Amino acid sequence: MLVQIIGVGRLKEKYLTAGIAEYAKRLTPYLKFQIIEVADEKAPDTLSEAEVSGVKAREGERILAHVKEGAHVIALAIDGKLWSSEELAAELDRLGTYGTSHVVFIIGGSHGLSDEVMRRAQQRMSFGRMTLPHQLMRLVLTEQIYRAVKINRGEPYHK
Repeated sequence: MLVQIIGVGRLKEKYLTAGIAEYAKRLTPYLKFQIIEVADEKAPDTLSEAEVSGVKAREGERILAHVKEGAHVIALAIDGKLWSSEELAAELDRLGTYGTSHVVFIIGGSHGLSDEVMRRAQQRMSFGRMTLPHQLMRLVLTEQIYRAVKINRGEPYHK
C-alpha cells in the first residue's frame, strides 16, 4: 500500500521534521509512505475573499498535480467527519483490501483547500473543531497513520 500526505508549505521546524521522520521510519516495514510538499502562495496577512480564493486555487492546482488517477483522496477539513484511531485503521484496512492501494491525505495551507481539491476528495476527515497549524497537522497525521497500522496488525502501540 502507498500512503501519501500532500501538504502546502515547507516544514522548517526541526522538532516537526524529526517527529515525522521517526514515524515515517517506523512505517517502512508496513507500507510505502511519502510526504509531498507543495509551495504555498506568498500573500499579505490581510486578503479579500476573492484573493483568498485565488490563493487556494493556485495551491490547489499544485496539490492536484501530485494526485494520481485512481488514488483515494482524503482531505483534512474542519467540517469533515471525526474519526477515532480505530475508525481510521478500519478505513485504511478496507481501502487496502477492497478499494485502492493508493491513499492520499491532503492538508491545505493557512487558508484551507480549494473547491477543486474538495471535489476530488472522496472523503473529508477532521481532527476536531480546533484550528491547528498545518505544519503540526503533518506530524499528528503521520503518527495516526502509524497508530492505524499497529491497530490493524494487533500490535500494542495504540494502548
